[in-house]
Amino acid sequence: MKRVTTGIIGILLLILIVNKGGIYLSTSIFILSLIGLNEFYKAIRNTGLNPITYIGVLGTFGFYLSTLIPEITINLVLTLITFLLLTHIFINKIRLEDITITLIGIMYIPFMLFHIFYLDNTTSIWLVFIMSFGTDTFAYIFGNLLGKRKLCPNISPNKTVEGSIGGILGSVVLTLVFAYYMDLNSYLNLSILAIIASITSQIGDLIASKIKRVAHIKDFGKIFPGHGGVLDRFDSIILTAPIIYYYVKYFLI
Repeated sequence: MKRVTTGIIGILLLILIVNKGGIYLSTSIFILSLIGLNEFYKAIRNTGLNPITYIGVLGTFGFYLSTLIPEITINLVLTLITFLLLTHIFINKIRLEDITITLIGIMYIPFMLFHIFYLDNTTSIWLVFIMSFGTDTFAYIFGNLLGKRKLCPNISPNKTVEGSIGGILGSVVLTLVFAYYMDLNSYLNLSILAIIASITSQIGDLIASKIKRVAHIKDFGKIFPGHGGVLDRFDSIILTAPIIYYYVKYFLI
């Protein structure tokens, strides 16, 4: 019941925030990115690595500012992050692997998630959630009903090949239904995108599962009752958002 309640509230908030767009959307992504990055760094510390949290926070804030101030570009933010990391290598003698995992966290979470904002004020922004959550939902249904062959037993024992295929089909079907009602005519292009996004979504899910397995944790956090942390709920969106953004930018516009 807790999981269902959280899901309903989450969907309503999502619809409200995406409809509002602008600073409401960018601020929400900023908050989720900060929490998600903290979850990632906390999990990684269980493996013996020691990411530099404040640089991750500054990087996330930089991406946020880039949505508010046009003069602050992504290239500028990435340049400043690189400068800070190099400074730590040569001045503070921080281990190279700690520098690397700090940068991976920044690129994996806030950098990827802010691609959602780049779709602001477009119909395509809904594709991120339709394809990702559609994949999750249909993969779960097909996996429970038909699942027999394990997909990646060493990473996520509950995922099945049948569930994976069902997730792809669900992503395509929901995308075409959305396209029909929104009077979008690029059915073939959208179907291709739905397949790519669904596969990417499942890869994102598996990456998060691998991190949890290596870090010896069940969930990344508890911020969403019944769902876990930000990375537990948005793991499939993290990689999917940039894929959809660039596909829409270069093939659908």
